[in-house]
Amino acid sequence: QVQLVESGGGLVQPGGSLRLSCAASGFTFSVYAMGWYRQAPGKERELVAQILASGGTYYADSLKGRFTISRDNAKNTVYLQMNSLKPEDTAVYYCKQFGNAYWGRGTQVTVSS
Repeated sequence: QVQLVESGGGLVQPGGSLRLSCAASGFTFSVYAMGWYRQAPGKERELVAQILASGGTYYADSLKGRFTISRDNAKNTVYLQMNSLKPEDTAVYYCKQFGNAYWGRGTQVTVSS
């Protein structure tokens, strides 16, 4: 069955960096657009970044320049490199496969001193 397993979250100080990973299985990873969403407490889930099967990328305007999405089709993994983290980046980060709207369970990112 389809599985999306996020990892790499944790507690980081403001200005720090984290790299999230999403390991996919159960489908042909290379042909699907993948992406990252996040949901902060009391807020709606929002799109962070998307990467197409072609490698093209899209970012939420507020995150351009700080976050980078990438994929490794040989490892069936999509990554989110997050730099210059701010307290407002605190959220649960979810991986999504866009073709069939499969979701991972999420990984918590907390930015705090």
